[in-house]
Amino acid sequence: MKYPNFKDLILFEDNDFIVINKPPFLASLDERGGSGETNVLRLAKQYSDDAQVCHRLDKETSGALIIAKNPEGYRHASMQFERRKVDKTYHAVVDGHVIFDKLVVDLPILNDGNKSVTIDRAEGKRAETIFDSLKYYKHYTLVECKPITGRMHQIRIHLATQRAAIVGDDMYKGKPVFLSSIKRGYKLTKGEEEQPIMKRFALHARHLIFKGLDDKDIAIDAPYPKDYATLIKLLDKFDA
Repeated sequence: MKYPNFKDLILFEDNDFIVINKPPFLASLDERGGSGETNVLRLAKQYSDDAQVCHRLDKETSGALIIAKNPEGYRHASMQFERRKVDKTYHAVVDGHVIFDKLVVDLPILNDGNKSVTIDRAEGKRAETIFDSLKYYKHYTLVECKPITGRMHQIRIHLATQRAAIVGDDMYKGKPVFLSSIKRGYKLTKGEEEQPIMKRFALHARHLIFKGLDDKDIAIDAPYPKDYATLIKLLDKFDA
């Protein structure tokens, strides 16, 4: 994989924080059992010596990610995450025509330590997400997701419990989107194998609001990366 120029990812920077638009397929931190792959933390430390990643996004998830440039910034951001003071908004494309109007999903999540999670009312940790449908297509829905807590795979599994798995998320039974399924009359060349429009699950960290060390709000809007923008463009054109 060709790694991006870190400077090109920066959406915001001051003396204490950097917020980047994390590209898909780049891990936030060293993954368990570390393969030695480049990740956001390694790229950030090459840019700013004391950089620390303040929270995680799944490797396939793109979008706004906060990095502290010094220990004081890291403590300040960590405390906001711990106290659930960071306002996080994600966009997901889900399978089917689903109507969510301030739907609160409050289902406890148990991390089994094996890169997957389950809903477990007895032993799981509290997990809460608010969902709103933003745009309806014939076969899909663009959904706004606001996680109140920050559990692993929280948005992904909570959507799956509502029979609205994120497209391309095979771990939670989400099917990929193919152009042939939305474009009438689309034909493959003989012997060609069709590739999905997006080669990952369609989840993007779109907005983020947190407080800087001066206690003023830092509000970030992370544009869709190319693959996500292409999916939305094709759905607008052929599935509206």
